[in-house]
Amino acid sequence: MQKNDIYEIEIEDMSDDGAGIGHVDGMAVFVKDTAPGDTAEIKIIKVKKSYAFGRLMQLIKPSEDRVEAPCEVARQCGGCTLQHVNYNAQLRLKRNKVENCLKRIGGIENASELCEEVLGMEDNPFRFRNKMQFPIGKDRDGNAVLGFYAQRTHSIIPIEDCMTGHGVNKYIIDVVKDYINKNKISVYDEEKGTGLLRHLITRIGFTTGELMVALVINGDDVPEKAQLVKGLEEAVQKYEEEACAADGEKKTLYLTSVMLNINKENTNRIIGFESKRIFGRDFIYDYIGDVRFRISVESFFQVNPYQTGRLYGKALEYAGLTGEETVWDMYCGIGTISLFLSKKAKKVYGVEIVPQAIEDARGNAELNQITNTDFFVGKAEDVVTDIYSSGGDGSHADVVVVDPPRKGCDGKLLDTLISMKPERIVYVSCDPATLARDIKILSEEGGYTLNKYSVCDMFSHSGHVETVALLSRILDKSGDI
Repeated sequence: MQKNDIYEIEIEDMSDDGAGIGHVDGMAVFVKDTAPGDTAEIKIIKVKKSYAFGRLMQLIKPSEDRVEAPCEVARQCGGCTLQHVNYNAQLRLKRNKVENCLKRIGGIENASELCEEVLGMEDNPFRFRNKMQFPIGKDRDGNAVLGFYAQRTHSIIPIEDCMTGHGVNKYIIDVVKDYINKNKISVYDEEKGTGLLRHLITRIGFTTGELMVALVINGDDVPEKAQLVKGLEEAVQKYEEEACAADGEKKTLYLTSVMLNINKENTNRIIGFESKRIFGRDFIYDYIGDVRFRISVESFFQVNPYQTGRLYGKALEYAGLTGEETVWDMYCGIGTISLFLSKKAKKVYGVEIVPQAIEDARGNAELNQITNTDFFVGKAEDVVTDIYSSGGDGSHADVVVVDPPRKGCDGKLLDTLISMKPERIVYVSCDPATLARDIKILSEEGGYTLNKYSVCDMFSHSGHVETVALLSRILDKSGDI
């Protein structure tokens, strides 16, 4: 196989990033914009030792699961790698991905039987994101453009709207482009480190209707702030009028906060460490279930509030709390799961490495008048191990919840979990491969067994999948492993 070779290929599976997978003479070939069941003509664009990448040239026979992507720039943008696959098939692919990892990596032969359900978007798998980040640039004529970076590049694909985000974003983008063009405001150049405007960020409380708009700037201020705020107020009003006219249902939003976030560093990090208000409050409120959260520009908050409530509800169900349990929430973030659990637990401890997240967690506990939580700053593997070794408060746990990053749980933390011997471990995962690896370790070294799990589609039209799994200790008649 060589670069530029042409092959006819049948797509059999899907990769983690949503590319189709087929085989040529036993070698796996990854082809973007294809769907399982497609027969396609492809051109090889890169060859590695044991796999290759191909480009879709033409569809010979489309899959029964293939649909027309509703977004015009879906292929160029690369954010929604599965828009061309019908939604039920997307859910099936994600369930299969989790099952295959649990079988292949975790050694769980009955993985398909243990899957309780797939939590898909119930009504509409679009318009679910409560936060959007749009890089700002200019076209060849010097006019402002906002959009997304093309996959694996920093070239901006201009967009008018994003179908995964709230409908008001379309109107806000128009206002910001007009504001930039009228005032001839410079935009950030990554190579030179010059220019003022870097990103537009929107955050929306889907329950409260509160809206935050933030401009990330490479400077200290922007001109004509009153003009910007007036334009945003008009954008909200226009959205409400047109959205109501479209479906006959009143849509109420409140422009609650307009912020400047200052990021003068030559870095790929989007949000800086300092923000200042130019209108309204410094924050908005929103809910997950009946827990209220205060959300600033910098706050981490799950971007799909519909599915977050269902995912955390499933985690709470798996925890099996009666009101007498001590619970550890490891990798707790801003305390979203901790505060859910606190309503039915005796005591909840949370740990997170990001200081701002722990500050938010404590603030959210106070906001909800929750008094049975304690939060710690630091690496989970260090904090929990130290507390367990000390034998003091928090050294025992009846239930442990882990929600680690994609790399999974640290080995030191898994060792401490095995030593702590909680009755149940609820594992919330954003990567089925590391979930399967950690389950195998907990099973072989700690005597835990996978009881059941559910798959949750948090990011529709992408290859990402969330899983929540329940593990329990295997006990003999004496109560020991």
